[in-house]
Amino acid sequence: MNFKNTLRTWIEVDKKAILHNIGEFRKIIKPGVNLMAVIKSNAYGHGLVDFAKTTENKVDWFGVDSITEGLKLRQKGLKKPILVLGYTLPSHLEEAAKSDISLTVSTLELLQKIASAKTRPKIHLKIDTGMHRQGFFLEDFPKIIKLIKKFNLVPEGLYTHLGAAKDRLYPSVSLRQIEIFKKSDELFKKAGLKNYLRHVCASAGTLLYPEAHFDMVRIGIGLYGSALTWKSLIGEIKNVPAGSFVGYDLTEKTLKPSRLAVIPIGYWHGFDRGLSSMGEVLVKGKRCKIIGRVSMDMIIADVSGIKNAKPGNEVVIIGKSGKESINAEDVAQKIGTINYEVITRINPLIKRIYI
Repeated sequence: MNFKNTLRTWIEVDKKAILHNIGEFRKIIKPGVNLMAVIKSNAYGHGLVDFAKTTENKVDWFGVDSITEGLKLRQKGLKKPILVLGYTLPSHLEEAAKSDISLTVSTLELLQKIASAKTRPKIHLKIDTGMHRQGFFLEDFPKIIKLIKKFNLVPEGLYTHLGAAKDRLYPSVSLRQIEIFKKSDELFKKAGLKNYLRHVCASAGTLLYPEAHFDMVRIGIGLYGSALTWKSLIGEIKNVPAGSFVGYDLTEKTLKPSRLAVIPIGYWHGFDRGLSSMGEVLVKGKRCKIIGRVSMDMIIADVSGIKNAKPGNEVVIIGKSGKESINAEDVAQKIGTINYEVITRINPLIKRIYI
């Protein structure tokens, strides 16, 4: 599909790949277990609203980071239940309630604010089972239960997050977390609380700990797989002699006469500055090295080995071209990070095109 007449850079998202991934997770979980699509952070770089519209009929819940993301989905007509996984300011409680957006509660202070609110949003209580980010400790439960009963609060969910589920070397850590969660569930039930959704597993946990699927699993990175391709194009080509400095700070000099392509993306677009003089892009199915510094809005690639390279040629930043491919993991290894960061940092203003 050709978008080069109107766009300098764009993201193509493969609908079939996404729906296939959902189907694979449906095979893993038992009937009756809810599947939450975690689409926080602009759907991991894939486009919040478009991803939600593509998957709405295939999933049971949406998980977002903020009330802002939740409200955006409601404004665009999405009807599925939504849970805000991150922190919500007390000033947004009424807005969440009116828009039927469920909130994570992980502090007594926020629980008290909700208890005293005129219009209460639905809440999921998060338990700290050992990761030590958000969450109540087991020793907090007497206060939590007392407050819940005093103000007649009805939690919609109880959940935790496994800190090392994808690390097969330390299953004891995840198993310990699951046991602590079970104890919190028992305390709730002994207090007469019931009919709440229990959820523990994200993508890795869903694959490795079927005994902890409970009532819902939260699938994030597992939904996205290789569905995203990031493309740009060659804006300009120039021939430079050997010994020419390229880009800011004179950090790289050509060792031979070179043919250079100027590509209109940079660190503003999400192409990390750490890829200066070491990143690669694909042109006509071949790898081309980034020369010199990554600028805010431009990179320069050596296309000396590409026959007939010219302005307007497609450039693949992440994805496949011919027999070659560059994936988010490849990029992440070069700059010492993880694939999550690579894809979520792609500028949300770049057009996402679902094909």
